[in-house]
Amino acid sequence: MNKEQEGVIKYTLLHTFAPLSLQKSLADINCWRQIMRQLELIGQNDLRYDGLGFGNISLRLSEQSFIISGTQTGELENLSADQFAIVDHAEPKLNRIKSHGLRKPSSEALTHAMVYEMNRDIQAIIHVHTPIIWRNTPHLNLAFTDKNVAYGTPAMAEAVAELLTEEQMHTQGLFTMLGHEDGVMAFGADLKTAAYLIIDALSNAMIFEENSKTG
Repeated sequence: MNKEQEGVIKYTLLHTFAPLSLQKSLADINCWRQIMRQLELIGQNDLRYDGLGFGNISLRLSEQSFIISGTQTGELENLSADQFAIVDHAEPKLNRIKSHGLRKPSSEALTHAMVYEMNRDIQAIIHVHTPIIWRNTPHLNLAFTDKNVAYGTPAMAEAVAELLTEEQMHTQGLFTMLGHEDGVMAFGADLKTAAYLIIDALSNAMIFEENSKTG
């Protein structure tokens, strides 16, 4: 996998470099991000993806805005406000994002924006990289975007919009991105819900592969 395929911002970004003024604590988002890092679902590894950081996490702030971990922050154990960005306005179908912060938003911010746009009840999103869930997409009967749809593009935003209109997604809350190596995204009413969906899928994938060895 080359660097063009991971960690590169592909959308049109209008970003203002300015400190974030936050009304809420970062404890919740940082704690769940740390759990994902401990499971090696978010992070940075010299042996994966050309050593680039992977995975991101976001929380809705208002109908239009959300806070998201900054691009290439995977190697950091704990993020301060300086490592987050706030997306103030997004137009996924037009490939545009307006944001501010001392760090640019994650390269997957466009996909996060589409998920939030599709359902106002969604308050949190976690995007991880997990080979075992990703490769077992069909066996776990998971929703997915097509292998020809690249991450961080209007095509991905459209594909996600289509997924979120399907009945399966109303109960599942998790999908894989077959055109984005190991990419898995979960969402829900809070970060705990999204994280539990990922952990549940991870355990199911591990059980499936263990049973395949002995079956």
